[in-house]
Amino acid sequence: MMTTDQITYIVFGIVLTLALVFDLGLLSKKNQKVTIRQALYQTLFWVALAMGFLVFMWIEKGETLALQYLSGYLMEWSLSIDNIFIFILIFSAFSVKEKYYGRVLLIGILMAIVFRVIFITVGVALVERFSWILYIFGAFLLFTGYKMFTATEDEEFDPHESKIYRFMKKFLPLVPHDGNGKYRIIENGKPAYTTLFVVIIMLAAIDLVFALDSIPAVMGISRDKLVIYTSNIFAVLGLRSLFFLLRGAVSKFDYLQQGIAVVLVFIGLKMLGEHWINQWIDKQTQVFISLGVILVCIAGSIFYSIFIQKKGVPADFGDDSQL
Repeated sequence: MMTTDQITYIVFGIVLTLALVFDLGLLSKKNQKVTIRQALYQTLFWVALAMGFLVFMWIEKGETLALQYLSGYLMEWSLSIDNIFIFILIFSAFSVKEKYYGRVLLIGILMAIVFRVIFITVGVALVERFSWILYIFGAFLLFTGYKMFTATEDEEFDPHESKIYRFMKKFLPLVPHDGNGKYRIIENGKPAYTTLFVVIIMLAAIDLVFALDSIPAVMGISRDKLVIYTSNIFAVLGLRSLFFLLRGAVSKFDYLQQGIAVVLVFIGLKMLGEHWINQWIDKQTQVFISLGVILVCIAGSIFYSIFIQKKGVPADFGDDSQL
């Protein structure tokens, strides 16, 4: 007889495979620009799938784990919006043509999922063996939250100055063009890598950097492997459609970073004080509190961003002329 964990993993695997086939086969066409309407349908598709899995989790694993999954998913989803801003900068810096966006994002995100699965597996194994690592994660989230909250516009990410790009430039023969949609070309009789290849590697690597914050944060919400894997993967899979939907609006979410920072600090404090919190508050109540804090901080920062505009906000990155 299979356990409920095994059944849930099998269902998750089947749903994921069918969803990817559907998304790739029906919703995405090679080298085609994605409209806002298509992006909205794709985003709704991935969110509906994630919520459908929430219902399945509730039935199979119970209310507490289902709500932990929802909290983790919302946490990852909000961090994904932060990801998108960096993705826009990368596409802009390397002058990627809009018709290649979808394909480049897809490969970068699939690579990111593979890296995240490895990262989560290692993280969970370390925590199971050395439980004190959770305190390091908690302290790291406090530090990250503080840095994120106090970050200024001057600390903007420059793709050409990043360590990842410098590393590739040092060890790989790169060309300053997209090779008409190819990743590797032969130039002057020698193989060389195009800007599309560079962008894909950078997307996957940048997502891994973001995972350094998000995976410890999800582990602060739940220790259940299934919750950590599924909430992460569902959120990352929706990143491509979210990019097309929000690329015109993401620069308007000026205060989202502060909202996410407050959540990271809250989860960091929760991890550091877990021993005492468990003596006073039961697990189910803790889940409701975490979910409430995430919803209030993320929704509040988005609404605040919409109604209160920062002074001296740069030109809208969503302007197609800049992309």
